[in-house]
Amino acid sequence: MTKTNKTTKIAAIVLTLAMLLSVFCIAGTASASAATDRVRLYSSDITFAKYGAATYEVFVQTRDNAQNQKVTVHYFYMPSLGWADAEATYVTTLGDGSKIWKATFPSFDCKYAIKYEADGETIWDNNNGRDYNGTEVIGAAPVAAESLSSMRGLNDYQINAVLQNYAYHKNVFVRYTTDGWNSYKDQALGYSKTNADGTETWTTKLNLGGLTNYGDFEYAICYQVNGTEFWANNFGANYTLNFSIHH
Repeated sequence: MTKTNKTTKIAAIVLTLAMLLSVFCIAGTASASAATDRVRLYSSDITFAKYGAATYEVFVQTRDNAQNQKVTVHYFYMPSLGWADAEATYVTTLGDGSKIWKATFPSFDCKYAIKYEADGETIWDNNNGRDYNGTEVIGAAPVAAESLSSMRGLNDYQINAVLQNYAYHKNVFVRYTTDGWNSYKDQALGYSKTNADGTETWTTKLNLGGLTNYGDFEYAICYQVNGTEFWANNFGANYTLNFSIHH
């Protein structure tokens, strides 16, 4: 074999290997990209106890039929404690078949990422490498209730809703009861602002003067758009009057 033929053969082998590597990389990238839809932040909730202790709740959505699913929130609370893990528990299955999980941990000013393990795979939702900073009210959810409550004993209770901007024309209202759902009222929310991520905040104030039994007060948020209704109702449990900051 001449030197020229050897060089040509080597070049052909190198080209073939490069093409195979390119195909492998493309396939690997597509798989990784598709896998990111399997887990994502759904919404979040911060509540304060009577004496100021903060509890953070992170709701996670998974789209998967895998066996032995495990969802964990990896969070950083303070330098002296470092990073810690809060294992999520199953909450419910939505109409589209996706599952909702909830992780709870003591925190307020925190950052976190979501880890999902199933069928030998580990997948992260870390907000595109930035981590979540603990201020996110809404993730994949169509609407989440953000209740900026007054202290008990005052008449006004402020209700905020954060929602995906699916269309310009929309209707948002709060449905609430003060007698344990023997009766209820609907009150419209008005547009307040557009957030940096394109979601919108809508708000209203409820006058709860005369309410004596706080346990009789519950509410949910309805978001109507494009002929469809979306509800934020604490996954069927509704929201109550408490020292809530949001959700």
